[in-house]
Amino acid sequence: MEKSRVLVVGGTGYLGRRIVNASLAAGHPTFVLHRPEIGMDVEKASFSDHGSLVAVVRQVDAVVCPIAGVHLRSHQIPLQLKLVEAMKEAGNVKRFLPSEFGIDTARMGSAVEPSNVSFDDKMAVRRAVEGAGIPFTYISAGCFAGYFAGGLCEPGRILPAKERVTILGSGDVKAIFVDEDDVAAYAVKTIDDPRAENKTVYIRPPENVLSQLELVRIWEDLIGRQLDKLSLSVDDLFTAMKGMDYGVQVGMGRYYHVFYEGCLTNFEVAEEASQLYPEVPYTRMRDYLKRYL
Repeated sequence: MEKSRVLVVGGTGYLGRRIVNASLAAGHPTFVLHRPEIGMDVEKASFSDHGSLVAVVRQVDAVVCPIAGVHLRSHQIPLQLKLVEAMKEAGNVKRFLPSEFGIDTARMGSAVEPSNVSFDDKMAVRRAVEGAGIPFTYISAGCFAGYFAGGLCEPGRILPAKERVTILGSGDVKAIFVDEDDVAAYAVKTIDDPRAENKTVYIRPPENVLSQLELVRIWEDLIGRQLDKLSLSVDDLFTAMKGMDYGVQVGMGRYYHVFYEGCLTNFEVAEEASQLYPEVPYTRMRDYLKRYL
């Protein structure tokens, strides 16, 4: 079967460049909207120029949009509404993967403030996509390893502690950790898969469904010593949030939902990505953490 022509919007970003690499590796003719790289076709378009977006979209079969949705740096989720309008006019897109990739937005109707803002914006995009009749796939990958596993789930850390670690609540709530390269590989797999059309695909590798304490124990085993552990209660978390900048509060709300509430694992899924695509090897967190030794 001929591979779909894929446009990656935000193809030089944190996840975008990984999706570009995965798309190329899978044999998809791949287009990006940014600076040229070897193996990619670069198209110029602007969110402020509807005609340019329509022209680019008409050249491809699928659109993947991993643009930033993190208030701490930038929040571009609403820009996708302009992309949806372009795809609606073009009328040729067979699959759209909007900027999701983390927590399943549809399950976050009761998200705490101000974290609910991100989810509300993503739901607005979903409604526009579905209202326009554009075939879609929503990707839910839980916690990106680089943001969460690398810092042992401690807010604000991207490197694992060597002496002491803050445990969120009991530390026993299960979360899901996925290497960003694996997120990209699984996402690209869905593009031409009819099973994924108009569905949410959950990336839930069974060996990476871990609690914070389990992740810490893996790290302790790798470094050969125990860390001092300090517990942060949910009340202390919310008290600390009050003095934080807005963007940080948005992010901390996600820590609450994932590590106190268990929003990633408090429901069952049928077939997750590692079952749908067993040919894609995934990185176990023990192997992931070895890079920090």
